[in-house]
Amino acid sequence: MFIAGFPAGSWGTNCYVVATEPGAECVVVDPGQNAAAGVDELIREHKLKPVAVLLTHGHIDHMWSVTPVAGTYDATAWIHPADRHLLTDPMAGISRESAQMLLGGKYEFTEPDDVRELGDGNVLEIAGLEITVDHAPGHTEGSVAFRTPYDAQDIAEVMFSGDLLFAGSIGRTDLPGGNHAQMLQSLQDKVLPLADNIVVLPGHGQQTTIGHERATNPYLQDLIAARDVHQAKRGL
Repeated sequence: MFIAGFPAGSWGTNCYVVATEPGAECVVVDPGQNAAAGVDELIREHKLKPVAVLLTHGHIDHMWSVTPVAGTYDATAWIHPADRHLLTDPMAGISRESAQMLLGGKYEFTEPDDVRELGDGNVLEIAGLEITVDHAPGHTEGSVAFRTPYDAQDIAEVMFSGDLLFAGSIGRTDLPGGNHAQMLQSLQDKVLPLADNIVVLPGHGQQTTIGHERATNPYLQDLIAARDVHQAKRGL
C-alpha cells in the first residue's frame, strides 16, 4: 500500500494520499488549506489518479481545498450528512481564533460537483481499497474515522482518525457542533474495541497506534478505568 501525507496550511492539518501502489487510482483524505499544490506534487511524482476525496469532518482546516482538488481530478467528495452544510458555510463551525486568522480575507466556498454522503458502518470500495466508515461525533456532529486493511504482518489496519484521536490527546469539543459527552462515547464505542496493532494517522501531529494510546492516552485511560469500575460493581 502507498500512503503519503503532509501538513497543510496555517493549522498544520495532515492531508493524506492513499493508493494500493504507485501508478494506481488513489483517494485524498482531508485536503486542508493550501493542500492542492501538495496533492498535485504527490500525484505527479507517483503517477496517481485521484478518484475520491474523503473528509473526516467539515471543519475549514480539513476541507478548505476539497472543491479545487475534487474539481481538478473529477473526483467524488465524501462527507457525513451532519457536516455537509460546512462545505458551503465553514464559518458555522469555526473558532474565534480561526476567525481572527481569516479576518479581512475574501473567501468563497462551494460544494464540489459530485458529493456523496457517508454513513456509520459503510464500507467504501474505492481505488482498489476497502474503507470502513466509523461515525464518531463529538468534535463535530458529522465526524468520522476511516479504516482500511494494511498489507503488513504486524499492522492490522490504518485508521485516519481526523480530530477524533491524536497521539496523547483527543479533538476539542468546544466548537459549534462539538459535544464532550458524545466524544467520550465515540472513543468508548469506536476506538477502545479496536486492535492494538492499528496504526492511527491523525488530523494533526504524529502517527501513533491504538495500543500505544490505550496504554498512555489519559482520555482513554480514564474511560478504561471507569469501565473497569462499572464492571466490578456488576460483578463481571
